[in-house]
Amino acid sequence: MDTEHLRVLELLKRHGWNATSFQVLEPGYSYWFDGEDACVAYVDTGKAWVVAGAPIASHERLAEVSERFEVHAASAGRRLCFFATEQRMLDAAPLRGLAIGEQPVWDPRRWEQSVRESRSLREQLRRARAKGLRVREVSPAELKDPTHPVRAGVDRLMEHWLVSRRMAPMGFLVQLSPYAWAEERRSFVAERDGEVVAFLSAVPVYARNGWLVQHLLRDGQAPNGTAESLVDAVMRAAAAEGRSYLTLGLAPLAGDVAGWLRAARVVGMPLYDFEGLRAFKARLRPHAWDRIHLAWPARHASHLPLYDALTAFARGSLARFGLATLLRRPLPLVRLLAVLLVPWTVLLALPANAHRFPSPLVQWGWVFFDVGLTVGLFSLIRRWRSGLATLLASLITGDACLTLLEALLYNLPRARGPGDWLVMAVAVLAPTTAAVLLFWARRHPALVPA
Repeated sequence: MDTEHLRVLELLKRHGWNATSFQVLEPGYSYWFDGEDACVAYVDTGKAWVVAGAPIASHERLAEVSERFEVHAASAGRRLCFFATEQRMLDAAPLRGLAIGEQPVWDPRRWEQSVRESRSLREQLRRARAKGLRVREVSPAELKDPTHPVRAGVDRLMEHWLVSRRMAPMGFLVQLSPYAWAEERRSFVAERDGEVVAFLSAVPVYARNGWLVQHLLRDGQAPNGTAESLVDAVMRAAAAEGRSYLTLGLAPLAGDVAGWLRAARVVGMPLYDFEGLRAFKARLRPHAWDRIHLAWPARHASHLPLYDALTAFARGSLARFGLATLLRRPLPLVRLLAVLLVPWTVLLALPANAHRFPSPLVQWGWVFFDVGLTVGLFSLIRRWRSGLATLLASLITGDACLTLLEALLYNLPRARGPGDWLVMAVAVLAPTTAAVLLFWARRHPALVPA
């Protein structure tokens, strides 16, 4: 532990009120200290400084520290925003805010009553026990020893979890780092037949006498009720220690958010199950829901803070993150290309496009080829077969090469305007993209849905 992180930890133990405050000890953060009793943890995206939560300071100093840090950011030529702040921060400092979701909150001392009042929750816990699931707290020593069976089981869970994600790994407040500062954490495993099938890691929220459940990982073969059993264990452990606060963290885009964010929630469902996450947390009967905000100085344009926050999660580049996400799940784009191939084939067959081909024979040859290709792609999407994927990828590669040759030798000399250039570009780039995606999926079968 270096001196800087120890200094941050000491401030957290005094002023760590924000639910995500402990996470600023993880890799990737820079720190700005304001005297001996305040600190701001942030990431630099290149254009902006994105603060993780609120400044680590007493409530009385939040406004002062925020304003001083804004001046510091401006002097460095950076925009500024605060991600995952609570109403307390907006009340204390002159900032604009945008609700980005809700965070469920429990008083662990009332958990037993919640279980008694929820038949469905009791049934989930009963099912897990009936399937032989056992939950226990694990020590830091078990997790820090790379050779320990528990550590090996958690490593396996993390590997499977990362592969199963629809999006590329993100940074900022969603890093997967359950072994960092293990002595300060509380960790639990769910085991069945001696195998680790689920894992929970909670970190302290010092100034609120509580915990944040940071990681909750579950194997796909774990019995029903496994996640609920882990939450039950951490709740009871917190209650036994007299903790008065526990949260499972942000349910993004949940609750009363702006209309365009609700639209983003719908559009983003193929990549992130917003509704499913909130529904799971709601089934655990939280005692309250706290609104979580993105906050920024009033002088900044309202659209820039959201862009900056997304860039922080994308580890500095939204374009690179988008490409990495695409390569993790190539079939959705292949499906889109297959759908678009239908109107494209119809357009190729129209007499008005006969001039784009050397002869009617070539035109109808391409039409029938694309019809067969469309049938093959939809068959592959419905049920993945490696042999068919290889065949289609090879055919589409040939398609791209022949189309490029025809474009250079026949279409290019006859091009008369932007429309002709656009048709040539689409004709070459679409099959090239499809071939690359199919070959990528063929070489990485773990990325293809079973």
